Formats: sequence, C-alpha cells, structure tokens
Amino acid sequence: MSTLSDTEIGNKKLAAGLTGIFLGAFGVHKFVLGYNKPAIIMLVVSLLTCGVGYFVFQVIGIIEGIIYLAKSNDEFRAEYLDAEKDWF
Repeated sequence: MSTLSDTEIGNKKLAAGLTGIFLGAFGVHKFVLGYNKPAIIMLVVSLLTCGVGYFVFQVIGIIEGIIYLAKSNDEFRAEYLDAEKDWF
C-alpha cells in the first residue's frame, strides 16, 4: 500500500498525465511513476526508429495521459502506484 497523501497522489497523477500527453513518446510519464524498464523501452524505440516508433508511442502516451487524468486519486493509487500496472 502506498503511503502517499491525497495531495501527493494528485500531484503525481497530474504530472504523469501531462507528461504522458506532451512527452509521451519519450516515456517521461513512466519515469514519473517509477516504471524505469517501460520508460527506457519507449525512449530507445522512439529515438532509434526514425520517427515511426515516436509516432506510435506518442499516441500511446496521449491515451495513457488521458487515462491517468480521468481516474480518481483512489483508482490511480490502486492501479498505478500499488499494483504497478505498466501499460494502459
């Protein structure tokens, strides 16, 4: 169980959501949540595929960012902080 307050969870949710929308192709939102392996995968694929991977991961980042922002703090804590759900 996460020991973060509601304010800290709300801040983390907002940071992850906005970085997912604006910098999602580079996996910044994954780094914000502490998911280093998926973040590194997104970063390397985006940089090495000459734009194809960038486009795909940007769409994924936008979707994930919207999902993060649409969740309540309790749902966000349960799914992404406690259960550590990596993708979507």
